[in-house]
Amino acid sequence: MGVDKATLVIDGVTLAARTAALLCAVADPCIEVGPGVSGLGAVREEPAGGGPLLALAAGLVAVGSARPALLVACDLPHLDSALLRWLADHPSAGSVVPLWDGRPQPLCARWSSAALGVVPRLVDSGASAMRALIEEAAPAFVDVPEPLVGALEDVDTPDQWARLPGVDSW
Repeated sequence: MGVDKATLVIDGVTLAARTAALLCAVADPCIEVGPGVSGLGAVREEPAGGGPLLALAAGLVAVGSARPALLVACDLPHLDSALLRWLADHPSAGSVVPLWDGRPQPLCARWSSAALGVVPRLVDSGASAMRALIEEAAPAFVDVPEPLVGALEDVDTPDQWARLPGVDSW
């Protein structure tokens, strides 16, 4: 994108602040792993930008892994609390990773305490991608109900961003 997606503005609110508000409506505690632009307490992974598994590990140091957690990336401009509530309340006993267009979305998922417990070992072994956690934790891959599926659409390019209603340019 050429800019930090967390600072992009839609309907007058940064994606990071929007995501934080949605997450806090469903989960407690909530923390940002990043530069502190969401309004939440923030921690940084080491090294910064080292990958989503390292970011998850940093968040776990701050909030612990004794219970399941929602992990949510901030580049989901259509995210809503209904999808997060659906993930949090999913009847599966373990980790739940939704499918978007047939692909797992581990950065908008519920991770079980058992899965979270293996994150430090994976990071210590040099893993930085969520693929390692998917392979280790064997989450349930679930189709999202039709009214909620659009909430998983992420934004990765300036063209995708420009097509969204209510966006501010950067």
